[in-house]
Amino acid sequence: QVQLVESGGGLVQAGGSLRLSCVVSGRTLSAYAMGWFRQAPGKEREFVAAIRRSGGSTYYADSVKGRFTISGDNTRNTVYLQMNSLKPEDTAVYYCNARTFTGYSAFQSSPDIGSWGQGTQVTVSS
Repeated sequence: QVQLVESGGGLVQAGGSLRLSCVVSGRTLSAYAMGWFRQAPGKEREFVAAIRRSGGSTYYADSVKGRFTISGDNTRNTVYLQMNSLKPEDTAVYYCNARTFTGYSAFQSSPDIGSWGQGTQVTVSS
């Protein structure tokens, strides 16, 4: 059983930055990968970024490439999402996800699998 707790959301003006954190507890394996997803009102949850626990390779949605950075600190069991140059369309509830790594494409083809946190709200004003 894996537990995830997100924090760091808030209200920011367009062009600003936020850093989200996700603390992971419970049974995790080196074969795990961590991801961030988001869900805006009236829209389906969408993939944002992912990182492999082992090796630290990363993968991003095209909409956030060059603006968002995912990173992990295994000593603190924490995954971060640094969000820069925020846009109003980034407004959403952001969720942390943990799953067994089966390829980065699975984050988009199988978005619902794994363990989830409760989400943290990010609001970007124009």
